[in-house]
Amino acid sequence: MTAAVRVLRAAVLPLALIGLTALAGVVLGRVYAGGLLTWLVVGAAAGSVLVSVAARRLPSWLVAPVSVAAMVGWTLWSLRLAATRAQLPGGLLEITTDAARNGIPRLLTAMIPVEPTPDTVLVPVVAAWLAGLTGAEVALRTGRVLLGYLPAAGLYAAALYVVGPNAEPALGSTVVFVAVAALGLAIPTRTAPGGGDPSAELAPRVRAAVRLRLATSAALGVAVVVGLVALLGPVVAGQVDGRPVDPRRYVEPPQVQTLDENPLIRISGWALHPEQKLLDVSTERPDAPPADAPPGADPTADTARSVRIRLAVLSDYDGVTWRVGATYRNAGRILPAATVARDSTVQTVRQEISVAELSGRLLPAVATPREVSGARVAYDPASGTLIRPEGLTPGLRYSVTSAEERPDANLLASANVPAGDEVARVLRVADGVPDPMRRLATQLAEENGAPFARASAIEQFLAEHYRVVADAPSGHAYPNLGFFLFGPRNGGGQEGTSEQFAASFAVLGRLSGLPTRVVVGFRTSGQGPVLAGDAYAWPEVLFDGLGWVAFDPLPRPDDEPRPVEEDFRPTPEDPPPSEAPAPTAEPSASPQPADAAGAPPGPDGVSTPVLVAGGSGGLLLVVGALLLALLAMRRSLTRGRLVRGDPGQRIAGAWREVTDALRLAGRPVGDDLAATEIAGHARRTLADARAGTTGHEPTGRDTTADPDAVGSAGADASGLAVDELAALLNQVGFAPAAATPDQAARAAEVATAYVATLRSARPWWRRLLWSVHPTPLRRARRSPR
Repeated sequence: MTAAVRVLRAAVLPLALIGLTALAGVVLGRVYAGGLLTWLVVGAAAGSVLVSVAARRLPSWLVAPVSVAAMVGWTLWSLRLAATRAQLPGGLLEITTDAARNGIPRLLTAMIPVEPTPDTVLVPVVAAWLAGLTGAEVALRTGRVLLGYLPAAGLYAAALYVVGPNAEPALGSTVVFVAVAALGLAIPTRTAPGGGDPSAELAPRVRAAVRLRLATSAALGVAVVVGLVALLGPVVAGQVDGRPVDPRRYVEPPQVQTLDENPLIRISGWALHPEQKLLDVSTERPDAPPADAPPGADPTADTARSVRIRLAVLSDYDGVTWRVGATYRNAGRILPAATVARDSTVQTVRQEISVAELSGRLLPAVATPREVSGARVAYDPASGTLIRPEGLTPGLRYSVTSAEERPDANLLASANVPAGDEVARVLRVADGVPDPMRRLATQLAEENGAPFARASAIEQFLAEHYRVVADAPSGHAYPNLGFFLFGPRNGGGQEGTSEQFAASFAVLGRLSGLPTRVVVGFRTSGQGPVLAGDAYAWPEVLFDGLGWVAFDPLPRPDDEPRPVEEDFRPTPEDPPPSEAPAPTAEPSASPQPADAAGAPPGPDGVSTPVLVAGGSGGLLLVVGALLLALLAMRRSLTRGRLVRGDPGQRIAGAWREVTDALRLAGRPVGDDLAATEIAGHARRTLADARAGTTGHEPTGRDTTADPDAVGSAGADASGLAVDELAALLNQVGFAPAAATPDQAARAAEVATAYVATLRSARPWWRRLLWSVHPTPLRRARRSPR
């Protein structure tokens, strides 16, 4: 046998091990963007096997350290290459540490196609190297080929499991895997020193025994393989038509923060500070129509400002809050392509965005993003929105390429809306809809039959009857929307921000059978700074074949709204009182004047002192009855807040007692402050009130000897306990069902102690008016939340 043949036969098994290990990279690479992952795994497979081949003459205990050192070098180079391709900032140490800490969870939560980034290539590269090292050592050093195949087979099975149902069945790769394995088994790798029969120089009897043993081993190996095929063949064949399990369902993807779960409430805060700079934007439309092209007939297009940048899409409404309710998965630069509506055209939009003072994790972008660079993102394909799991930071700069859909406006008038389980989420109407709101939706739907006509009628009704005001309080629960739609115009009703306009449209639309959602974002020219005043919310309606179509229910700047009562009566009119019949006959005799009794008579013959005394007494009775009624109503309000309802409602009621007390003390708080900020304000208010009453600040005196110090200590305890109440309120806001009766009782105790302490620090005449002041009653009626 020639040397070339011997070398060729000796290379068969190492090449087979490299091929089997590399095939795992081929299978896994089907869910990756590009071919980088596959080539990195192939390099790891070849490197691990070749190191073992080159180190065959070294002691076995020395091969593993040498191979691991080579693995570290290849892995670091792979991570740097992946980071460069993905345009990720940071040094090699930072990249490696982050990849090692988050490699497995990000691999399983990544959006498909997976971007080859350091954290998504680390595990496959290291696993391929270790499998190649283990297989080569077992197969080449000990000669146990079948055992040497096990690491590569396990890696191949793991790749199939990770891919799951997210790619077509790997039939071709599996056939190649079996063929390569069979080739490595079929060609012997060991030869005699002269290249002939290795048993030729043995004694005849020993040679016969060796040949018999080899034949028996071969026959036994074939029998084992045939038996495994017979046993596992039917099981494997039965799984061909089955759907593989997706391991991603066992891993929790990134979730948005509480601040981002309902960004609709941020509209009112931004409206109060319209000059705050949130973003810098540069927009380019490569395939935009020429400037001299005729304008389109899209009635939903915004002619004043050409770009709508989305921040969040809110599809879930429980009658209190609109929520994002999205499932975000880590994604690379290339995002999954969404299905384009049949009757819509797509226009490419490229934007360079730099973050200024925008906070949270939601990442603004024009709908629908297709490629992102400059930031690690997570993506929700259902809403087409992005988040940055690490949160937004000032100076963050990223690029987004989006596919902006534009529906055919000519088909809107005749388009239908979908129905069924697929859109049940955006058709759901929570219990507790106010009856006037339901009747308004019915009236608008009866007058307009087609879906687009109904949507346009709701849009027009809101634009013609309501006013946009920047300082309107935040809120979009049913009571807030009811007050916005039907409240008295001179009492704060029928005016609001885009929050109330968009939320009212969405609820009225769902009551009319339209699938709706609310979008929060920015309306801008597409160039330059984006300010807080550019933030607004708009509703969208889903049409068959056209996708989501945006509507704008805001009134035009110069339009004066008409009273709602001109087109809709929120409550049935009371019948007019019947008029008293006019007298038909004159009195038969003139009344006789009464005799004077020392004082001039009144108009009815009653003396003036009697009239004055009676009038004064009646007035006192009325005032007393009014004060008693106010006192009873105030006590009933307090008792209802602290005693009635579930624990979450009682904790919220205790908080309202504290905020009402601050208002009665002349130190009201704004609606845009967080609970912790209000708690700090409450502590300062109590300290200021005590300083004004006792003439000194709290000190560290011995409270056992000074009654004033005892009061100071109690006041300090009441002030500090407000922080505990704020923590309970935040707990209720984040997890309402987690509140316990003991926590509600503690909240009532803290609120009662704080109100009593603050009231006691007021002047005596203010303490008398405290319990009958009508402000808490009025605020409870106007702001039921």
